[in-house]
Amino acid sequence: MMRASRKRRLVIAGVLVTGVSVAVLLTLLALRENINLFYSPSQVVAGEVVEGSYFRIGGMVVDGSVRRNPDDLQVSFDLTDTAETVTVHYSGILPDLFREGQGIVALGRLEDHGFRADQVLAKHDENYMPPEVSEALKAANRQPYAPAATGGGS
Repeated sequence: MMRASRKRRLVIAGVLVTGVSVAVLLTLLALRENINLFYSPSQVVAGEVVEGSYFRIGGMVVDGSVRRNPDDLQVSFDLTDTAETVTVHYSGILPDLFREGQGIVALGRLEDHGFRADQVLAKHDENYMPPEVSEALKAANRQPYAPAATGGGS
């Protein structure tokens, strides 16, 4: 027969193991919900995104694709990795560094008519490109998107 002190230690150990297990499980669930996966436009078009999931998409803003609604802060633009293009819809003020022909990352969800962004992040300076965007462009086996030259006199 088991002594009372040994039985009490076994119960305490069991409670501790159960408590730690529950804490780890809750932590993993919280982290899983907060992970924002990155996808390129090619991956989105190929259907690799889980419907309804919150994720980041990155690429280059296509020249001439920015369309603004004059009545509110609605803006839409096309995002490309040089292989595929996805239309991004955003409501709000775009970052000061946002412009056509540059790399951006947007955070949001896929909808019927494109990607609905909650946040748009632009590059820091002319030499910086978000690492995910750079990798997506390399994965597309293409040269980085180059904006059309603005004709200038010699």
